[in-house]
Amino acid sequence: MKYLILVGDGMGDRPIAELGGRTPLQAAATPAMDALSRRGTPLRVATVPDGFHPGSDVANMSLLGYDPARYYTGRAPLEAASMGITLAEDEIAFRCNLVTTTAGPDHTRAMVDFSAGHISNDEAAQLIEALQQACGNEHFRFHAGISYRHLLVVKEAIALPTTVPPHDYIGKDVSDAWQAYLAIPAWDQLVRTAETILADHPVNRRRKADGKHRATAIWPWGMGKTPTMPTLRERFNITGTMISAVDLLNGLGVCAGLTITRVPGATGYIDTNYEGKAQAALTALEQQDFVFVHLEAPDEAGHQGRLDHKLQAIEDFDAKIVAPIVATLRQRGEPFRVIVTMDHFTPLAIQTHTADPVPAILYDSRETEPGSNRPFDEQLSAATGNPGDPLPLLPGHQMIELLLTKHP
Repeated sequence: MKYLILVGDGMGDRPIAELGGRTPLQAAATPAMDALSRRGTPLRVATVPDGFHPGSDVANMSLLGYDPARYYTGRAPLEAASMGITLAEDEIAFRCNLVTTTAGPDHTRAMVDFSAGHISNDEAAQLIEALQQACGNEHFRFHAGISYRHLLVVKEAIALPTTVPPHDYIGKDVSDAWQAYLAIPAWDQLVRTAETILADHPVNRRRKADGKHRATAIWPWGMGKTPTMPTLRERFNITGTMISAVDLLNGLGVCAGLTITRVPGATGYIDTNYEGKAQAALTALEQQDFVFVHLEAPDEAGHQGRLDHKLQAIEDFDAKIVAPIVATLRQRGEPFRVIVTMDHFTPLAIQTHTADPVPAILYDSRETEPGSNRPFDEQLSAATGNPGDPLPLLPGHQMIELLLTKHP
């Protein structure tokens, strides 16, 4: 038996007038997911426990089978684990975005782009190297990640600012959040020096000449210390692989004891190597029991407010991930069980995450009876009852147990 969880990050949305009152998931062509849905078991899943911010860290930790109330310590230490960075007992990790901000009168500041125009890996690596040379010291240490996503390791001896996720403030005033850095002398020096280094760097000069967003500032957030988590092999006696372009997910995989497969050309956006990720999943299942395949593109499109990109990302997830994986497993003749879902909603109208319960479908290749008899979309969780009487709400961290233990 092979087990899979396929996650289209942020696919969920709200009805959009431009789509005739449909959501992007309802409007997109998704024949592979719809076919699984019509034969599978519909689920309504709470990936974000009460009291938690609806971040991809919390939601995907849930999907991987870990209760955030018990295991969550912060986003950045998971990314550190992915990058092979071991935190000392007196160190705290921060996610460090390269962002585009604008400064206004009276020290105001606005968040233009949380991703610095989805800056390339090579460009970002040059900027992070320059920042480490200019700002790195016994208190602060920079590590290059992917695109705009990087890591800042900080000694606990330094006072820590209150931070906010930059993707929650696109096009909004972030003056108070910026002042939180400036209120602490060591951080004030860090972010001001970083701005100076970035402003005159050749990478940003070229980006400005090309009409692209520049990386004008660093934005540390998501701090935490290394979590202690039992592996999935210890819990369920399974081996598996994590396939994602995002350090956060790969860090969760490391903590869960999964093999990490880094697919060349995996970018975390609509230009990612879908085919390579699907093949990596199929290759892993030749030797292992379980794969977790994560696609970031729908979420990134939601943050950018790009309807066209979100539709494309959903359709590509269906056609280039779900369809070929399912077709190949059927050809191999091996029984398999798969959950298709999302970690959270990322509605285009607000360009950030929400904690809405997410729909999921559990499909078992051995089952022959019709399941939900509905396409895969946000309304799936009400498919077997009245609109006012949705399915019971399943805690996200229980899904993997359902995947591994439910039999027809």
